[in-house]
Amino acid sequence: SQTRSVDTNLGLPNVVSRKNLRCQQCFALLPDCNRGTLTATRPRFVAMRAEDVQKTVLVPIANGSEEMEAVIVVDVLRRAGAEVTLASVEASREVLCSRGVKLVADELLSDVTGSKFDMICLPGGMPGAERLRDCAALEAMMREQVDTGKMLSAICATPAVFLQAKGFMKGESVIEERVVVDGLLTTSRGPGTAFEFALSLVSQLYGEEKMREVASPMVMPK
Repeated sequence: SQTRSVDTNLGLPNVVSRKNLRCQQCFALLPDCNRGTLTATRPRFVAMRAEDVQKTVLVPIANGSEEMEAVIVVDVLRRAGAEVTLASVEASREVLCSRGVKLVADELLSDVTGSKFDMICLPGGMPGAERLRDCAALEAMMREQVDTGKMLSAICATPAVFLQAKGFMKGESVIEERVVVDGLLTTSRGPGTAFEFALSLVSQLYGEEKMREVASPMVMPK
């Protein structure tokens, strides 16, 4: 059954479920107590902070992708709490990276083309960058990312080989610094800047405080 109470803040009647009523004498939830005056308990809503909301990131890989860049980005973002999907653009989830390291992706890219991501992050390496560039499904996802105002990021060869070649980025200067954030696009140089790159992505997704929280136990230079 239900009873009617008055919101003391707004002066408006609102209906509350009887199962949420408490006795004012012993504060027991009904029907555990039926001997006191009834008062309605109301749910408390706490606003979620941006850093508490799990972000989703797609990291596509191909045969010839740079293994350090792919793994460092995935690892650091997962430490921050992001849901990262490592997706192969090949016919198999297993890819052979540029230095002979084999990685097994979480998914085939073809299985996640209908999914939405807060960020798409492209590792470099050759010929991996070319294979990412030549994947029509990935290009379509990237264009939708731009159209919907979502973040893109790329490191090493991929900014020039993929982003510039396909018109996602203009200007050689964009890839000359260790890490460059230009609006919704982040670029970086190579394996030696991968940690800085990944931590910058954490900062953009979750804020500076989360970035420092992730960097500290990894003993990153301040």
